[in-house]
Amino acid sequence: MLSENKQSILLVDGMALLFRAYFANSYGGFIRKTKAGMPTNAVYGFIRYFMDAVGAFNPTHVVCCWDMGSTTFRTEKFDGYKANRPSAPEDLIPQFDLVKEVVDAFGVPNVGIHGYEADDCIGTLAGQYSEHAHVHILTGDHDMLQLVNDNVHVIIMKKGQGNYAVYTPEFLLEDKGLTARQVIDMKGLMGDTSDNYPGVKGIGEKTALKLIQEYATIEGMLENLHLLPKGVRGKIEAELDMLHLSRDLATIRCDVPVECDFNGCTWAVDTERVHSKFEELEFGSLMKLIG
Repeated sequence: MLSENKQSILLVDGMALLFRAYFANSYGGFIRKTKAGMPTNAVYGFIRYFMDAVGAFNPTHVVCCWDMGSTTFRTEKFDGYKANRPSAPEDLIPQFDLVKEVVDAFGVPNVGIHGYEADDCIGTLAGQYSEHAHVHILTGDHDMLQLVNDNVHVIIMKKGQGNYAVYTPEFLLEDKGLTARQVIDMKGLMGDTSDNYPGVKGIGEKTALKLIQEYATIEGMLENLHLLPKGVRGKIEAELDMLHLSRDLATIRCDVPVECDFNGCTWAVDTERVHSKFEELEFGSLMKLIG
């Protein structure tokens, strides 16, 4: 239940915002830099996205979560996990630390744990915070839809600044035809090309959706394998191990050892501190965002 004072927290998927900002602000090959040559285009765009979301959803508290390297428990389970992803652009790399300095200047905690992804930190904190506040998760990653419930809503950033799809349980069912739990089972069946795990070879999104909607869960489907068309049944039987592994890889962990005191992430900007950071980065045009 929400508390009477209607506190709300915005959990920010930092990498999702940063990468989106980098590519949106490097179009045509121009990379924004300081006079000293420090690339800042991704950080600049990140701030614009970040402040737009804060203005749109008006949280009382904010936390920003980050991936902490490419090695996680998922890569230990499946060495192909995300192995298809290219290295980060060279001029983005120095901005990984720089953006965290900016987030810190806003008084917002930076959270991440080695061995886990930002998704796992967000899932765990969402569960903790939702006991006494409403939770909004800001991301571009549809995997986060598995976290949706009555008190945790997922904000998917769409093309164009300020364009959001806010997923509640009702909207998730209307838009995707799925419950939050079924989002995971869908991934188990069809895999994820972005994260580079295959699911069941030969089972695409359309077939996976039909199976999950008809049988509700992977377990329900497996109990009724004899009812499936022979071709579909054969594909599933040949890939049972990968089906279960893919579903496990898709599952956001909500019990990781992460802590961030709710009272320590109140949204209360020290404008002088932020102004000082903006001046250092030559972000004069962004000063108006914080007054």
